Amino acid sequence: MYKLESFMAELEKRNPAQPEFLQAAREVIESVIDVTNENPIYEKYKILERITEPDRVFAFRVEWEDDHGDIQVNRGYRVQFNNALGPYKGGLRFHSSLSLGTLKFLGFEQTFKNSLTTLPMGGGKGGSDFNPRGKSDAEILRFCRSFMTELEKYIGPNTDVPAGDMGVGLREIGYLYGQYKRIRNENTGVLTGKGLSFGGSLIRPEATGFGAMYFASQMLARNNDTIKGKRIAISGFGNVAWGAVMKASELGAKVVTISGPDGYILDEEGIGTPEKWAFMTYLRASNNDVVEPYAKKFGAKFVPGRRPWEVPVDMAFPCAIQNELSLEDAKTLVANGAKYVIETSNMGCAADATTFLIEKKINYAPGKAANAGGVAVSGLEMSQNAMHISWSAEEVDAKLHAIMVNIHESCVKEGTQEDGYINYLKGANIAGFRKVADAMVLMGY
Repeated sequence: MYKLESFMAELEKRNPAQPEFLQAAREVIESVIDVTNENPIYEKYKILERITEPDRVFAFRVEWEDDHGDIQVNRGYRVQFNNALGPYKGGLRFHSSLSLGTLKFLGFEQTFKNSLTTLPMGGGKGGSDFNPRGKSDAEILRFCRSFMTELEKYIGPNTDVPAGDMGVGLREIGYLYGQYKRIRNENTGVLTGKGLSFGGSLIRPEATGFGAMYFASQMLARNNDTIKGKRIAISGFGNVAWGAVMKASELGAKVVTISGPDGYILDEEGIGTPEKWAFMTYLRASNNDVVEPYAKKFGAKFVPGRRPWEVPVDMAFPCAIQNELSLEDAKTLVANGAKYVIETSNMGCAADATTFLIEKKINYAPGKAANAGGVAVSGLEMSQNAMHISWSAEEVDAKLHAIMVNIHESCVKEGTQEDGYINYLKGANIAGFRKVADAMVLMGY
């Protein structure tokens, strides 16, 4: 019989100084411990112990030359967390704050997120403490070549299929794939998020944001409501936020905020025109993580050094980074009338913020469910590559929509409480866990 605190104490002993991983693990274990105790075979096969330990972790040195001819050294990682359901699948993140603990948290979350999509994908994550900000194209190219020279030893279309993540966009994926092809002399679906000219899928850049809006629409429909006319706060301004802003606007909502490290934009007219979306892509491509230029261009309000959660809205979509929405932010949102909080970044809400939202019966969706659209379309890209075909944007979008509807239904099935409140966090964790755990048992690991 498992007990939460004793299990977590042992996990913390084995994983010191990894708060994000421990936070993610506690969130899942807390949800599934009763399910595990009710199924003795899970205890017999030590599923909780095995599912919280990565299959393997690779760490390597990345040496590259900057534009001044000086040698720079970074660390590279790949965490292959669990492949019970299929090849490891998860993005590569380039960010100066990246650590092994962060990647273990992301790989752990990815395992259950991928399970929820029902596509045959395991969970993994990787990246480097390299910061693309302020680097020239030539420097980024040299870094990507050096990084892939080591990474290619551990990945393959049937083994581990990385994708882009924070700091890794279409440019970086292209450079990485070019080096992989140069070394292996083969064209395979070893990376997703590729350019359309060399095996990429339509809708992939927008998919995470699109999927979050499809999931949110299902939440609203469950409450006999609609997204049309809703006032929305979004954080970030990268691919995820961009896709979310576009789809929300298309569905009739009014997005009033985006944000960056420098602060947030409040656009009372709404970020709802192609010109404004195009400027978001310009900002993202500029390697300059600031949003203030948006305010200057469109006459919006710029609030320096603050987050957008103080703005009164109906719905909030954290789209930037983990733990970006604090307990105080959650309290402010609820006090200002927000009824829905949909994590579109990975673990976008701090643990105490999540607890508060659930206690207040706010409609809260965890990232592993709501932001699964990105990896879902990555999985669809893998299918297209394997079959050597290309689906239309309408076909991909329809498949994405169906996947998000199914994820929502799984959360409702496992997370509906006796009082009718849907605990989407618990529902997502249990639904994702069951499939992985059953596969591990059936394969006799």
